[in-house]
Amino acid sequence: MKIFYSDEHRKHFPPFELFDGGKRVPYFENPDRMDRILTALKKTDWAEFIEPTDFGLDPIHAVHDKAYINFLASCWTEWLDSDPTLAEAPETHAFLPATFALRRTPRVPSSLHGKGGYYMMDLSACIVEDTYKASLASANCALSAAEYAFSNQQPAFGLCRPPGHHAGKDYAGGYCFINNASVAANWLSLKGKVALLDIDYHVGNGTQEIFYERNDVLTISIHGDPEFEYPHYFGFADETGAGAGLGFHRNFPLPKDTDDVKYLSTLDEALNMIKEFAPEYLVISAGMDIFDGDPLGTFKVTQNGFTEIGKRIYALDLPTVILMEGGYANEALGTNTVNLLENFK
Repeated sequence: MKIFYSDEHRKHFPPFELFDGGKRVPYFENPDRMDRILTALKKTDWAEFIEPTDFGLDPIHAVHDKAYINFLASCWTEWLDSDPTLAEAPETHAFLPATFALRRTPRVPSSLHGKGGYYMMDLSACIVEDTYKASLASANCALSAAEYAFSNQQPAFGLCRPPGHHAGKDYAGGYCFINNASVAANWLSLKGKVALLDIDYHVGNGTQEIFYERNDVLTISIHGDPEFEYPHYFGFADETGAGAGLGFHRNFPLPKDTDDVKYLSTLDEALNMIKEFAPEYLVISAGMDIFDGDPLGTFKVTQNGFTEIGKRIYALDLPTVILMEGGYANEALGTNTVNLLENFK
């Protein structure tokens, strides 16, 4: 199986993030996640690692607002230039705004911190010196996997970091800066109908927003109920699309302690929707944080559950692009990822 991966992700490693209540903690979305997955994949006899191709900015601009992408590109340099004392120990800092826009006005502020609050959803999307470079490499992993699936009609895995499904058209959030799955799905939509299934523990709010009024990409998300889970403002069952996209989005919010049986039953319902839509390509936002014991989740999916999830998705018999999203139980992360992927080898 082709695994598209870039070491560029290591350049994105914020020194901290802020949890609810203002507690400063080590960054959960860290390079160790990729190392655990790489180690597990290298023990198999079917993983072939490939550097991604640079697709340029056009596929990204097709999904994201150009001014937002420009903000990601220039934020760190502009911040350092505004306060020379930051340059004394930049590795101890991360750019975060103190004020967030309520989006009741379309006006984009001119100040850096104003733009930060406009283009960032929360305090986990920390920007450091090479966040933008790492995000571009991550998007190129997704696009390279999509190109391979299209050209060869075979599955491919994009080992993407940073993840992407919380990034909206013009905002970062939840460790995500460029929506890798949406960029890949949009690229594939020029070739034929696409279904995008998000199995991360948290709702793919950015993906939902990006395709909400489109009917050429079916989007489905299975996740922790936003009544109690991040990001709280998206992912409810009655959000089913709008305009031309009405009926082409579906959320499956699930309760705490969802186990293999409940999860697989819901997955079957989602897969039946995909069959009815009859896409030519499938994109999976693969979050491993549904695992029993993940520090940022409440589900009880087992390692055998990941094997069964992969088996049922594979049975759709579609060219499939699998892209890495969340998963923070690092000790089990490699095994869980291999269990999901081994069906597609």
